[in-house]
Parts: sequence; C-alpha cells; structure tokens
Amino acid sequence: MSAVNVGIIGVSGYTGVELVKMVIAHPVFQLVYCANTEGATALDELHPALAGVCNLPVEKVDLDRAATACELVFLALPHKTAMQTAKGLLERGVKVVDLSADYRLSAENYEAFYCEHEDRDNLSHAVYSIPELHGRAAEGSRLVANPGCHVTATLLALAPFLRYVDLSAPVFVDSKTGVSGAGKSPSATVHYVSVNDNINCYNIIKHRHSAEIEQHASALCGDEVKVTFVPSLVPMTRGMLACVYATLTQECDPLAVMHEYYAARAFVRVRNAPPHTKMTAGTNFADVYATRHGNALVAMCAIDNLMRGASSQALVNANIMMGLDETLGIPKIAYVP
Repeated sequence: MSAVNVGIIGVSGYTGVELVKMVIAHPVFQLVYCANTEGATALDELHPALAGVCNLPVEKVDLDRAATACELVFLALPHKTAMQTAKGLLERGVKVVDLSADYRLSAENYEAFYCEHEDRDNLSHAVYSIPELHGRAAEGSRLVANPGCHVTATLLALAPFLRYVDLSAPVFVDSKTGVSGAGKSPSATVHYVSVNDNINCYNIIKHRHSAEIEQHASALCGDEVKVTFVPSLVPMTRGMLACVYATLTQECDPLAVMHEYYAARAFVRVRNAPPHTKMTAGTNFADVYATRHGNALVAMCAIDNLMRGASSQALVNANIMMGLDETLGIPKIAYVP
C-alpha cells in the first residue's frame, strides 16, 4: 500500500508524544504534520528525548494546512477542543481518530458529565472501537472515538462474562492508574508530595468514565449494565489495573471463558496468575485474568494507560480504519525492568 500522510494535533502531551514515537516508525503511515496551540518549535525541542530521532516542525493548529497535508489526523486534545477541531477536519474531508471523550458517549450522557455537545451530526456516525470487542467496525469510517483508559481495562475484563453474571446484582470496578493518566498539566493532586508514598481514591462513583463503561457494556450484551466505579491514583508513572467484581449466575471456568473469548486476538494475553502492570508498559497488550470464589467473580486487566488506554489503541484503530493489518507499527516489547 502507498504511504498514508497523517498528522497529530496535540503533540505536547503524553499521549501526543507516544503517537509520534509510533507513527514515525510505522511502515505505511507517514507523519507530515504536527501541531499544538502555539507552534513555532520542533518535535526535538518540545520533547528532548526525540533529539536525533525526529525534528519535524511543530506548527500552530491550522485546519486548512492539516487538510492539505493529511489524509488522517489524530487528535490528542482536551474534550470540547477536540470536537471543534474534528468538525473542521471532517468538513474538509480528513479522517479523524479522536482520543478525547467527545465522541464516546451518547449526547445525553456526554452532557451530563462534560459540557454541551457542539457536533451532534458527527457524533451520530462516530465509531467507538475496542478492536477485541467491536471487531473491524472502524474499517472505512471517517471518525473513530478512541475509548478511555479505565473503560478499556474494565470492559476487557468484564466483557467475556456479561452472559454469565447477574446484572441485577452489584458490579464493582476498582481501577488503579498511574499519574500520567492525569495529563501533563501540573496540579496539586499530582504534585510529587501528594503522590509519593500515597494512594488515593478520586471521583468515587461519579467519575466520568462510569457512564462510558455502562453505556458500552450495555451495548455489548443488549441489557442494562450498572457499575459502581472506584478509581485510585497510585504512585507510578504509567500503568493501570482494573479489577471487576460480580456475581455469577451459572457455573463456569473463568480462565477457560477468557481463553475462548480472546482466542487469536493479537493484543490480549490471558494470564494464569494476576497480571502485573509492568509487563504491559510501553505496549498495546492487555493482560487479563479471572477467578471465582463460589459464585463471586473476580476479573482483571492490566494495561499501559498511555498506550492501550490511549495512543497505541488509537493507532490500531487507525490501521483498521485504513484497511490495514491492525498490528502494523504497534509496540509489543515491554519496558522491563
């Protein structure tokens, strides 16, 4: 296949630079446009780790310029800003993979947790895609809504068991994330002295991702799924471990269920013991495990929150969108030790 020119808008943040690192090594995608709100710099100045690797100019966002240069653009932008940018790109005929929350939810759910939705026309045809759960639904689409990190880990743990669990009983999700999930902008809650030697829960039950989990779990099983979602911030840079607790309605071998559900899926590894986040660091792998105590189910999933929870999953979705093998250019070797 001939090269596909792509751009990344929002290269300043953690997910933006992870996209840069993967796209510059991709066998088909050619990175030709990088932008942020200010411009007037280069990638190796913005991210010194890229010195000697890539010095592509970083421009101030210009949608006409992006549309002229690119067939596909990744948006690593905050919510609301992303939908405003996506709308302009789509009007100019550019395909978009959006890493924000702007196209992940119904308008009703979105406005309950975020703000007024300003692009309902495109929301109606956005494709939400976790490839192991939605197949190649993104192929040929114009707009992909890349799922959230907590949601990806939770749904990959829960989805194999949706036909086995009692949805009238409580479903609890305990999801622990590294500090990079809070983004690059400093705040009191992610200051070193707040995070070091500390674990804290935040936005219990009312976290924005709870609506996304419920909406898309319900869509997968055709029944209403309600969860009690408890996220925690833990003192590590990257990584996420979601543990799901539910009540089984029938006998099953949890590991056998997972093996069958994820058979031949390149980026889900069914482990024989509880997974470690370090084993997935820097990769698109999701390591899953499940066990039961009587009718009590414990299912878990470890991912890299910046990669499988954002950037590498976005690249997998872009591969699918463009009709490519989903594994092209996707990292598989973990940052170990």
